Amino acid sequence: MASSSAYHFVISQNRKNLTSFCNSSLIKNYPLLPFTSKLPLHPTNKLTVCSVAKIIPPQVELDQQQSSSFTLSSPNSSWTEFADRVSGEWDGFGADFTTEGKPIELPESVVPEAYREWEVEVFDWQTQCPTLADPKSLRLSYRSVKLLPTVGCEADAATVHSSDERIIENSNNTSILAFAFQNTGCYVALWSVFENEVYKVLELEHCLIDPRDKESRVRVIQTLRIEGSMVKLQKVKVFCELWYGPFRNGDQLGGCAIRDSGFATTPVLNASDVTGVWQSQDAVVSYQSSQNKPLQELTGRGTQKVVRNEHDLILLPRKLWCSVKESGKDETCGEVGWLLDPGFAISSRCIFSSDGKLKEITVGHQTTAMN
Repeated sequence: MASSSAYHFVISQNRKNLTSFCNSSLIKNYPLLPFTSKLPLHPTNKLTVCSVAKIIPPQVELDQQQSSSFTLSSPNSSWTEFADRVSGEWDGFGADFTTEGKPIELPESVVPEAYREWEVEVFDWQTQCPTLADPKSLRLSYRSVKLLPTVGCEADAATVHSSDERIIENSNNTSILAFAFQNTGCYVALWSVFENEVYKVLELEHCLIDPRDKESRVRVIQTLRIEGSMVKLQKVKVFCELWYGPFRNGDQLGGCAIRDSGFATTPVLNASDVTGVWQSQDAVVSYQSSQNKPLQELTGRGTQKVVRNEHDLILLPRKLWCSVKESGKDETCGEVGWLLDPGFAISSRCIFSSDGKLKEITVGHQTTAMN
């Protein structure tokens, strides 16, 4: 990386000028892109930076107990498979939800005037997530891009509202606290967003890929406030994405080519479909060892019983759910799940200790338990 801190950039830019991202650190720091990082900008290109928010380097310590977790120091076959499956142009829609699962309306300032005149409420962002993982080094980068809403099929008029670039590598100079990956393309990431003497704000990102369809995935981001022993959920972001081809750094906006539609106000999951006793075939990473490298591989450890109660769940559209709850022994569990078929789901779970330190990340395929 070029610096010791990551930044959020909120930008406004015309579609034809998206090549101006060739000057971002995503391009400068990645030598294997299919084009030069020194492409000159056309003199008519304009880029307006509306705001910049710094992501603080991590100050969260991980539990320092003995563990047998395997820490990668160089790429292996699992990382190569993961890099192949996670890289590409992931486009779709995104929405924010309250801790009760209610969709949050987009700010009036970004909604087209025609919608305001017709009193149409808008809850969904059209999104892009160009992602690139280097199979030859332990490095992944992506940009989470929100496009301004348009009326009808105005692909040519689409502009970028914001672009949030994230970089994952085994370095102490990034905001990534933990990153657990699976060769399927699933991953879980813990990000440091803010910290002061009283509390800290983390983002817990769960990326789950449909095992039956490698071109369909969801990303659910839980914003957590940690104050002493209290872990509190503040907001939930949901992205439903489809794979549209190899990595091109978002050089084309989806417009009418998007094969999906907004989902924020569609029916939510029925609690009865995921409550009760389930069997979970898990892959796990422990963060209790003395090592402090964030990037680790999820590996199998067998089957365990999972019990879910309705009052713990935040029910979301697209057959998704999430929760943040006490899990015994003064621990807190943050979970995200996706019901793929009746009686079959995929989920990820993160365990935090009583002092707010990350202990464990688990990704599991779950089936209803036989009576």
